[in-house]
Amino acid sequence: MRRIKELLAQGQVVRMFGLGQLLSPKLIEILGEHGEFDALWLDVEHAGIGMKEIELATLAAKAYGLDHFVRLPATDYASIMRPLEAGAGGVMVSMVRSPEEAEQAVRWAKFWPRGERGMNGGNRDGRFGLTPIGEYAARANAETFVGIQIETASAIASVAEIAAVPDVDLLFVGPADISQVLGVPGEFEHPRCLETIEKIARACADAGKPWGIVPRGKEYAERMRGWGCRMFVLGFDIHAFHAGIRAAKERYGSFFPAS
Repeated sequence: MRRIKELLAQGQVVRMFGLGQLLSPKLIEILGEHGEFDALWLDVEHAGIGMKEIELATLAAKAYGLDHFVRLPATDYASIMRPLEAGAGGVMVSMVRSPEEAEQAVRWAKFWPRGERGMNGGNRDGRFGLTPIGEYAARANAETFVGIQIETASAIASVAEIAAVPDVDLLFVGPADISQVLGVPGEFEHPRCLETIEKIARACADAGKPWGIVPRGKEYAERMRGWGCRMFVLGFDIHAFHAGIRAAKERYGSFFPAS
């Protein structure tokens, strides 16, 4: 699974859909039938997703050609290694605080000579032992996606150094976390928030790295695209569910009189 990396290398936009609260293989199939999304964001950080659920999600996603990564807090080596062995195409590491932590995340995700990931090959990512070890390691090193979220004060301060870490594929911005760190929670259009995102965009441009964001609406997304953003999470499961309920109530408005 390398669609994310290929699209980013070509300078194209990656259209993501986020799953966590309502994750199920069937929901991924429905999303795949709708088409046009490029990849899935599987949210381990804020939802109670286990390894079995990740395994089933990767099976459903691969059936529709949907690339995918797991967003997680990299608290230890196993937190990165296990989703990869379960079949995830990569990781998005949250709450990174320094270039050293970004470097450690890369080393946990990569095999020798870049990293120190333990060699197995007997799980889904190695075709359950059918892929020769040498080929397995080389392919994993080339294809595994590693994203780093910039959402802490220290990460913002050292964003240029984090962007320069080799084999970090993308930096990711969460406007909600940025607004909180800057002391203006929820004020996504606050000048300090926009200035900080511009700073991140410049650091990525200087390092030749793409960046992504959870946009706050269509106009916001277009502005970010103009600033060089190339990965957008354009939908989340819980938001889609709310929208569906609202649409059903609106369609049958006479059955739901205003209270």
